[in-house]
Amino acid sequence: MKSCAKCLIPETAEATTFDETGTCSVCRQIEFKEERVDWVDRRNQLEELIAPFRGKGLYDCIVPFSGGKDSTYQAWYIVKELKLKPLIVRFDHGFYRPQLENNNKRTFKTLGVDVTQFTPSWHIVRELMLESMKRRGDFCWHCHTGIYAHTMQIALRYETPLLFWGESLAEYQSFYTYEEMEEVDEKRFNRAMNLGMTADDMFEFLGGRVSKRDLYPFAYPARKELKKLGVRSVCLGNYIKWDTKKQVEIIKRELGWKGAPVEGIPGEFDYEKIECHMQGIRDYLKYIKRGFGRTNHLANIEIRNSRMDREEGERLQRKFDGKRPPSLDIFLEYLHMTEDEFYEIAMRHQIDPHRFQPNQVESGPRMPDMDQWDRTDVPWLDRPSTKIGE
Repeated sequence: MKSCAKCLIPETAEATTFDETGTCSVCRQIEFKEERVDWVDRRNQLEELIAPFRGKGLYDCIVPFSGGKDSTYQAWYIVKELKLKPLIVRFDHGFYRPQLENNNKRTFKTLGVDVTQFTPSWHIVRELMLESMKRRGDFCWHCHTGIYAHTMQIALRYETPLLFWGESLAEYQSFYTYEEMEEVDEKRFNRAMNLGMTADDMFEFLGGRVSKRDLYPFAYPARKELKKLGVRSVCLGNYIKWDTKKQVEIIKRELGWKGAPVEGIPGEFDYEKIECHMQGIRDYLKYIKRGFGRTNHLANIEIRNSRMDREEGERLQRKFDGKRPPSLDIFLEYLHMTEDEFYEIAMRHQIDPHRFQPNQVESGPRMPDMDQWDRTDVPWLDRPSTKIGE
């Protein structure tokens, strides 16, 4: 399987191309970010952007917040550097790890911010998990869509037109470049977030198992409503130079933010995806489908920032990517699914030329807080088939 001449990203990665030298489009984007973006000018553009919104409503802006490294840094920067009053909006996808709440409490108290949280029905979430798993080999549709669509709904309800998200997609993928200054709008939502399936699509796929009103948290608001409010939904990382490691140092120092071990990730990256106890399954599915996991992704970031050589990155990905996460047992309980069914579904979505070998899989280590993860047994008397259309 071909990979980038500079980093380790393989040809199976989504929205990634390779030039005549064998260098991937993401590496080229990072070169542009480092060499050609005038970050002083971008910071000035940020001040011009926020000026019309400052002090005009109940809140100056909205910050979507999971409690992970990026959203925590967003909140810190917006309060401490931009001196704005944000409304913190949390969409609870159902998998927040217990220890994350301690980080969040410290962050909210230290920053002095208002917070609102929405948690959708587990019965609806479970239906959506299984359907998106069957159709895309990705059970996170409810999370992808809910975080973005519901947050935009909150902007309308609180009449707060300015929203700040985190890094540009150009940092890790090639849906956009650093030249484009993408808006986090419906076009971006459909291109990169909803797996090519709208809430209306899901309603049809589920064949009456849920009502349309059950799907409202996952439906992007009408364009005319957003236009009437004058919404600007932007990436903070298009205006300030994004550097995850430096930002983690800041939130650890200023907010007492603490990292945690995550399945399939080396210990030195204790800041990556600590918020979700199903992250190991998500990364395992990527490995099954595309032949690389989260460690490949993290090594690529370090290589592009000249903090790791390619040889070390290859060693780490061999050691950590593709291990069976112990959390798979919990995932199978959630969906009342056998492990054979899981692999049968996942392997339908493999990307050529990758071929997953389930009989060669090793098990990864158990996470220390795993006994605290929710395992509520919820009956599913009319569970649908794992086959599409049945």
